[in-house]
Amino acid sequence: MKSMSIWTRAKFLMGLVVLTVMLAVASFATLSAPSAHAASTPKAHAIPHTASDCEGGANGFVDISDSLSGTVQRSVDMGAGVTVTLESGQVKGAQRGWAKISGQTLQNDQVWMDWTTDGGSTWLQCGPFYVDHDGYSKTSAAKNTSSDPNYQFRACGSLAGVGDVKCTSWW
Repeated sequence: MKSMSIWTRAKFLMGLVVLTVMLAVASFATLSAPSAHAASTPKAHAIPHTASDCEGGANGFVDISDSLSGTVQRSVDMGAGVTVTLESGQVKGAQRGWAKISGQTLQNDQVWMDWTTDGGSTWLQCGPFYVDHDGYSKTSAAKNTSSDPNYQFRACGSLAGVGDVKCTSWW
């Protein structure tokens, strides 16, 4: 009878070990899986891009001067005295938006403009455009604006040697 009791205890302990391992595996799977909120939120994707996707009239973009200034719609402080702005104004007879990096820029700082027609679920990245010389501004190409609420822009940038990307909110 006593050996049966030891056997029963051994099976019980073995069952606890198996249960513990199963719970650990299930917990790991839950932690590494996207949350229910993330799964219900549509993933946003940038369409593969190069500066040529929006230079020289491609996709309806218009090339502009790097010194062009307009009405600042959104801005983000990049640090180190550099600001990325989303600007709008009259360009070649139409209301357009563009991205600009300015301030204490360094050569190879980057700026680009994201453009979406579906409220930010997908977008075309116009750029990146690289600052040519320290202290100079750089703009993206400009794109017509629209009153359609799904037709939006945002400006993004990255400082040379830092790698962190910062973007304005959508406008």
